[in-house]
Amino acid sequence: MESKIKLFEDKKVRVSWNDEEQDWYFSVVDVVSVLNECEYQTARKYWSVLKTRLKQEGNESTTICSQLKMESPDGKKYLTDVANAEGILRIIQSIPSKKAEPFKMWLAKVGSERLNEISDPELAMQRAMDYYKKKGYSDEWIYQRLLSIKIRHELTDEWKERGVSSSKEYAILTDEIFKSWSDLSVKEYKNIKGLKKENLRDNMTDLELVLTMLSEASTKEISKSVKPNGLDQNISVAKMGGSVAKNARKEIESKTGKSVISSKLIK
Repeated sequence: MESKIKLFEDKKVRVSWNDEEQDWYFSVVDVVSVLNECEYQTARKYWSVLKTRLKQEGNESTTICSQLKMESPDGKKYLTDVANAEGILRIIQSIPSKKAEPFKMWLAKVGSERLNEISDPELAMQRAMDYYKKKGYSDEWIYQRLLSIKIRHELTDEWKERGVSSSKEYAILTDEIFKSWSDLSVKEYKNIKGLKKENLRDNMTDLELVLTMLSEASTKEISKSVKPNGLDQNISVAKMGGSVAKNARKEIESKTGKSVISSKLIK
């Protein structure tokens, strides 16, 4: 997930991009605040009452909401109700507001920006490069990270071709790849680096990134050859792809006498 703030007129709307689902998720409270032209706390209370009423009425709008940790006005991160553009549009229908129509147009614009990036990968790469530079990463590391993003997208495209498409299944396969090459699950790997919600790959050393890329590129190439179908068969291929990088890791560790897996945080 990539989180940021987008502005609708002079109001801030917290959004998060789900790379696996290729979709934006918007803070429901922020949207309510914009539509009702009220402050954050008032919007929270309004949404709480509205959500209860919609549930009682059997309205599907609340069932398509999920929760993500987002930074609140006090600077701390809390679980926040979010919905994608489709869900937000359903919620908008339940809120009488003169700002509803322009907000719909704003949502369309936000979606269009990402669609442009999908159709023109250079735009997405430039956006990512700007993001990492602002975060203080070195140019050398940024190059590796952008390449890892490209390889990851190619792998998820391959998984879609092989009958895997949900974010939950992507997570399962990714975990198998990591366990195969690093002997650690994604959660265990993050624990070593002291990470919680932060992106693991954004905190990898060059060598860790290279081996992750090797494992995912190998998985993609093996998949193209084996042509698995469904989750179980793709898990077997993921393990094969990860083992290629594991062999490389073992060889490096035997020559250097130290572990490739690092607790070091990059930045």
